Amino acid sequence: MIPFTRPFLPPEADYQRYINDMFSRQWLTNHGPLVQSFEGHLQDFLGIDHCHFVANGTLALQVAFKALALEGEVITTPFSFVATLNALLWEGLTPVFVDIEPWTLTLDPARIEAAITPETCAILATHIYGHPCDVEAIEAIARRHDLKVIYDGAHAFGSRHLGRSLLDYGDISITSFHATKLFHTIEGGALFTRNADLSRRIASLRAFGQEGGAGINAKGSEAHAAMGLALWPWLEHILESRASIAGIYDRWIDHHGLPITRPGLVPGAEINHGYYPVLLQSEAQLERVLRYLAEQDIHPRRYFYPSLNLIGAVEGNGAHMPVSEDIAARVLCLPNFVTMPREDADRVMRHIEEALLLETA
Repeated sequence: MIPFTRPFLPPEADYQRYINDMFSRQWLTNHGPLVQSFEGHLQDFLGIDHCHFVANGTLALQVAFKALALEGEVITTPFSFVATLNALLWEGLTPVFVDIEPWTLTLDPARIEAAITPETCAILATHIYGHPCDVEAIEAIARRHDLKVIYDGAHAFGSRHLGRSLLDYGDISITSFHATKLFHTIEGGALFTRNADLSRRIASLRAFGQEGGAGINAKGSEAHAAMGLALWPWLEHILESRASIAGIYDRWIDHHGLPITRPGLVPGAEINHGYYPVLLQSEAQLERVLRYLAEQDIHPRRYFYPSLNLIGAVEGNGAHMPVSEDIAARVLCLPNFVTMPREDADRVMRHIEEALLLETA
C-alpha cells in the first residue's frame, strides 16, 4: 500500500530522553522548559521575533482573532481546509469569500477590494500547500483600508518568500504541527508576530487571559514540545526527502507529457514540498484516476474538497466561487512522505499514466 502520508518519527530513544527530563522535573505544562526551548528553536530557524506554541493550529487561529480584537466581516478564501472557516464561525466572525487565482490557487488580490464593506475588519489568507499568497498585494490593500492581516500558514513551515519565512508576514501568522504535517509535534500549532504588544496579548490569551480579560486554554504541553525537539535534528532530512519525491513527480510530468498541471508560484517563492498537488482536466477524469489508483492500493487525497462556500455551515449564502469550485473538483494531492521509497514515487506516476492512457484507449 502507498498511503497519502505517514508521520515521520525520531528514534524512540531520542524522544524518551526528553520525556525522562519532563518526568524528572514533574513540569508537564504551563510553558515549561521544553516548550520554551522549542519556541527558541522556531524563532532562530524562522528569524521571527515572537513565537507562541499552542495546542493546535485551529486554536492558533482563534487566539489570533482575539488578539487582534476582530469583529464583523473577514475576507477569506474558499479554498482551504475547513478549520480556516470553522475558526471564524466559532469566534462569531462573518466570513466573506473572495475567489482564488486559477494559477496559484491562493486568494486573488484583484477581487479583494470589491468585497470590502464598512463591516470588514481583516483579511485571512491561506498559503495553500505551503505556496505563498501574493503577500505584497494583500498587505498593500490592507494598509489602504486599515485592515488586519492574518495568514493561515498551516502548511507553510519551511516555505519562504524572497528569502523570508512565510510565517513572518501579516499582523499574525499561524502554523500547524499536526502529525500529518511536514514537521510535527503530534498535535500542536504556533502563532508568530513581530509586534511586541500583540505578542504579550497572545501569551495572556493562550493561558486563560490571566493578565487581564477573558482567555482560553490553548497551551502546548511539554510532551508535545518534546516531539518537536526530538525531530529538530531531522528537519533538513525531512525537507530534502520531501523535495526528492517532488522531483521524481516533476520529472515524470515534464518528460512524459502527462495531461496534468501543477499550481504556479509567485516570484520569489521557495516551497517546502509538504504537499504535491496536481490538477486533472475534469472531475470525471480525477474520479477515474482515483478508482484506478485504488485498485493498485495507492491512496492520494482530494485536498481540498469541496470548496468551502459549498459546505453546510455557509451553503446557500449566495456566494458562487467559480474558480475555487472548479479547482476543488479537479485537484489531487499525491503521496509524499519522508520514508516513502523512491521507487514508490515512480510507481504512483506510472499508474497515473496508465489510468490516463486507458481513458483514451
